[in-house]
Amino acid sequence: MTASGKIVSGVRTFVTDVTEGFLEITHNSFALIGLAVAFVVLTLTARPDLRQAGEEQLRDWLQSRQVALLDMPVELDASERATATNPKDLPKEQAAVAYWLSKKYRVAPEPLSALVAEAYETGARTKIDPTLILAIMAIESSFNPFAQSAVGAQGLMQVMTRVHTDKYENFGGHFAAFDPVTNLRVGVKVLQECIARAGSVEGGLRYYVGAANLPDDGGYAAKVLAEHFRLRQVAGGRSAPMNPPATLSTQAPARTTPVTAPETAGDKLALL
Repeated sequence: MTASGKIVSGVRTFVTDVTEGFLEITHNSFALIGLAVAFVVLTLTARPDLRQAGEEQLRDWLQSRQVALLDMPVELDASERATATNPKDLPKEQAAVAYWLSKKYRVAPEPLSALVAEAYETGARTKIDPTLILAIMAIESSFNPFAQSAVGAQGLMQVMTRVHTDKYENFGGHFAAFDPVTNLRVGVKVLQECIARAGSVEGGLRYYVGAANLPDDGGYAAKVLAEHFRLRQVAGGRSAPMNPPATLSTQAPARTTPVTAPETAGDKLALL
């Protein structure tokens, strides 16, 4: 064999060896990758805690990247904290009440729908008419969950938080007074105690507003019962007039009397 032939044969052998070596390395690499993937899958299947931790780290990384791009925090679960429900998902009666209250008090129907649904659920559990619960919220706060009176009544149902601190213990503390659903539940509990003590709904409302020992409750019970009547009409599928929303009853003289007349405050603040 000539010298040039030997050179060509050597080059061909070298290329063949390199090619075979590359294919073998590639094949082995793919096999290793496959084994690694299989091992990871088996590990994550057997250890869901590791899978969850990995998912959380990946989600945190993606969110941090998005925050860097948008220059604002990203909270994908923020909507879960909102007190809101689609009124179309409610039963017909509850939806009618929610839309009527929304129009009258100029509050979005979605949060009102959540409150209406909660009022009906809590009312069924406590044997209190849900439209009475909603009427009290309407007169007390006009559905403002952050309302506060001059004497410290707070939230949707204007509960005296400092008096009913114990009732908020199961909800994480007194700041829960500004959580709409919690305030509703505590307010209903107070109302239930007031009605039981008075022996009637009207008498219970007088206790609720702090006028049990006064000759006049400032028209509070009449306002609540009138709104209650209108809401029952709406719930029954009938039309009801939309009078202008009442002012906060907690600003009426009957609510402020306990502050200026300590000698009569005992009974009025016992339940409020």
